[in-house]
Amino acid sequence: MPDALATLEAGLDALEQPDAAPKRRLARLRSALPPFVALALLVGVWQLAYVLHLKSPEALPSPAEVARSLGEQWGKGTVQEAARNSLHRGVLGFLASIAVGTPLGLLIARVKPIRAAIGPIISGLQSLPSVAWVPAAIIWFGLSDAAIYFVVLMGAVPSIANGLVGGIDQIPPLYLKVGRVLGARRLTAARHVVVPAALPGYVAGLKQGWAFSWRSLMAAELITYSPRLGLGLGQLLDTGRQLSDMSLVVAAILVILAVGVGIELLVFAPLERRVLARRGLASGA
Repeated sequence: MPDALATLEAGLDALEQPDAAPKRRLARLRSALPPFVALALLVGVWQLAYVLHLKSPEALPSPAEVARSLGEQWGKGTVQEAARNSLHRGVLGFLASIAVGTPLGLLIARVKPIRAAIGPIISGLQSLPSVAWVPAAIIWFGLSDAAIYFVVLMGAVPSIANGLVGGIDQIPPLYLKVGRVLGARRLTAARHVVVPAALPGYVAGLKQGWAFSWRSLMAAELITYSPRLGLGLGQLLDTGRQLSDMSLVVAAILVILAVGVGIELLVFAPLERRVLARRGLASGA
């Protein structure tokens, strides 16, 4: 009898609650609409500039010409190969940056002498353009994948480390005190108290680290061109420059932008929403 009553109450509660699925679909539509509107306006302004001949057609191709060039490269498999190679390098470089930047951020945040010694250096490295590392990387590693990965590391590690440091600095002292009372020391405290409490700042650092790693990768691929490295999006962009093919250049830029935005929307935006929602800082929808 109690089970039947509980089932009845649950059914009545479900009838009283509005269906959440349409609301979620409407929220997704509202969030997706502004980017599409902005993209349509951008393409419209681009087409208008082409019609008004603000630049010669060789310097400013029309959207249709860029789409045709992109379709040709897609038909040859060039775009897929370049995107696949660049994404593979970007993901590996980013994972290596996490492996280096996370313990480095913990050391800077938790050990005062290390923070005083290298904290300002890490912040300075974050503001240094990653392309500045490319000549040194070529001299040290030659025209190789090692040179590209080095540039990616130098671009992403400071952002990840600083993001974790910022997250740790915002942890309420009470959390650390409770952890010590419960016996959490050193690595145990870092794993079970410090990193979970600093997760919002850490995720923000990861987002920025990915952006820096993707930018660094494009800079490295653009300059460290070699047939032995295989085709990447940076090399595809440089090929368009060498051929004075502005349609190919713009097409490569659009693919680079699409991959970067796609990773942000598919990986980091949901991760950040989930982390913030678990802390009551944002809607979990």
